[in-house]
Amino acid sequence: MQTERGLVRQCSWLLVVVLLGATTVSGCARKNKVDTSKLEQSFKSADPKNKGYCDQAVTAVKSNDYRSAVAALHNLARRAKLTSEQQLAIKDTSAQVEKVMTDMAKKASNDAQKAANNLKKPLPPK
Repeated sequence: MQTERGLVRQCSWLLVVVLLGATTVSGCARKNKVDTSKLEQSFKSADPKNKGYCDQAVTAVKSNDYRSAVAALHNLARRAKLTSEQQLAIKDTSAQVEKVMTDMAKKASNDAQKAANNLKKPLPPK
């Protein structure tokens, strides 16, 4: 009984390591699917504060730090004096970031389900 528990514990840790590795590799290998060119263009001649928020969002997107990108885009969207072009660029970029995040969450969920199903398979005999 004790050996069985130890084996289950080892398999659980192995699953955690595999999932973390898969998430890291898929995140690093993923090409950036968010086009920031419209956002950058619309804030090219903006005031320094707005340009700073835009630059933060673009940098976060390009480094796949989507949580920071969303925060920077929300800060930018709350600014009072934005042109309609800037508002549209923020909206489009935010939608792209949210789609990438949703796709990543779905993939992680599918990977976790596969790993859980693999744990249910019987262990090979010694």
